[in-house]
Amino acid sequence: MASVSPSHAALMDEVYRGQRHIYDLTRKYYLFGRDTLIAGLSARPGMRVLEVACGTGRNLAKVGKAWAGVRLFGLDISAEMLKSARAALGAEARLGESDACAFDPQGLLGEPAFERIVLSYSLSMIPDWENALDHAASFLAGGGQLHVVDFGDLSGLPSPFQSLLRGWLAKFHVEPRAALPAAAARIAHARGLRLESRRGPLGYYQLHVLSA
Repeated sequence: MASVSPSHAALMDEVYRGQRHIYDLTRKYYLFGRDTLIAGLSARPGMRVLEVACGTGRNLAKVGKAWAGVRLFGLDISAEMLKSARAALGAEARLGESDACAFDPQGLLGEPAFERIVLSYSLSMIPDWENALDHAASFLAGGGQLHVVDFGDLSGLPSPFQSLLRGWLAKFHVEPRAALPAAAARIAHARGLRLESRRGPLGYYQLHVLSA
């Protein structure tokens, strides 16, 4: 199995040991853009869909319902979150515990590449997030797509609300990545991928699709 960062894994387990039971109920009120990402996957039967940092498995379950016949895969650094994902998905997905920056999909999940890869509100929690994005892009199958959604620059929100939101997110070790558009463009260029980007309302979230 690919290496897992012990310190970050322990931190994520500490954060989510109790929260995983209410995670989906609470996050639906502020993790916007996730369902927009899923609707835009355009996945066909037989396609391999990997979510990096799959958390509770909420997104993978919705992908399976939206795109019948796809093969679901997920990984997460938190053993606690994977407990919820395994309970939610059962045999519908193959899951593994690993670091987003260092996973080996062949060894972990039995597949070398994927037609669709998803990063949903995870880069804002990963310290070495640019490496995680590039690492995920390296496992795109021919004609595959990497779909990313995360917090945007929040610039359309009133300043007091911006400050409150950033402070509240920081309590959960979440930091919006203002440099994500530039990083996505740099990685797409380096890997010969096409990039399509979209800014959510008020800059609350950002969507990026890197296509092989």
